[in-house]
Amino acid sequence: MTTEGIRKTAIVLIQLGREKAASVLKHLNDTEVEAISAEIARLDDIGGAEIESVMSEFNMLATARAHLAQGGLSFAQGMLESSLGHEKAAEIIARLQAAAVQMPFQFLLRADPAQLRTFIADEHPQVIALVLAHMTPEKASLVLSGLSPALQAEVAHRIAVMDRTSPEIIRSVEASLERKLSSVLHPADMSRVGGVDPLVNIINRSDRVTERQIVEGLEALDAALADDVRSRMFMFEDIVNLEDRSVQMVVRQVDNAELALALKGVSDAVRAKIVGNLSERAGQALLEEVELLGAVRLTQVEEAQQGVIRTIRQLEEQGQIMVRRGSDDELVV
Repeated sequence: MTTEGIRKTAIVLIQLGREKAASVLKHLNDTEVEAISAEIARLDDIGGAEIESVMSEFNMLATARAHLAQGGLSFAQGMLESSLGHEKAAEIIARLQAAAVQMPFQFLLRADPAQLRTFIADEHPQVIALVLAHMTPEKASLVLSGLSPALQAEVAHRIAVMDRTSPEIIRSVEASLERKLSSVLHPADMSRVGGVDPLVNIINRSDRVTERQIVEGLEALDAALADDVRSRMFMFEDIVNLEDRSVQMVVRQVDNAELALALKGVSDAVRAKIVGNLSERAGQALLEEVELLGAVRLTQVEEAQQGVIRTIRQLEEQGQIMVRRGSDDELVV
């Protein structure tokens, strides 16, 4: 994305508002999100003329995409020429085509994870890794969780070590999925996909059983990579590293019954961190509830812990708390 494109995107997101902007950012990669977020932070004062120009362009592109979806490229171009003239219509169509080239596997946004898993389960792990690396973390985790543990580990490993993939390979995989899923996009650029961060995003959205299976499988394949993945993930035990204010915000969002179940069998340090951020009366009541639970299934405890982790991630995404991970820089105060 060019500097001009980043600025225009930042202006559009500001005009869309926080909720809609957040939903858009979810579909971008980390580099794009960082660049756009930095630009938003710099845009203290934007002229009305610039806003009007950018939003007008955005509206035209959106209209063009709508025409394209309704009747294809020729229909879209004809409609745009009628309202904007030949030159402007050609310019917008060219931008749409360029965007399609830069973003491979866009049909995966509309693919049903369960159906896709059926189509790719018998493919080579490298092919599955390539496909999942192009999906949103939420959908990729659903596909990954349905694969066998051994295949999960192999695919996870290949996602993490993947860097650049040739356009020929991408076209070949797309062509195969096109026949199965009726997709029509054909990217031609070199595409950067995969890496440890996309893998961590996928794992973070999986259930605890899948999460544990993937990490344990990675340990057998590549111990150093498994350590790197662990350092970037937030585990339930990492609550001890949160600031007290953050822990207080988390426990206010979690149901007491779920919190008690999540504390079953944890270390003294984790239990002390949570209880220490409650009032004396509330802390004592929580400990009593933990004891009253008696013996419980490990899967129930893990589900409760995953619920707490989801709350932590939601608060982090909203900017209300800060979660430090192994790869983060030191803080300056």
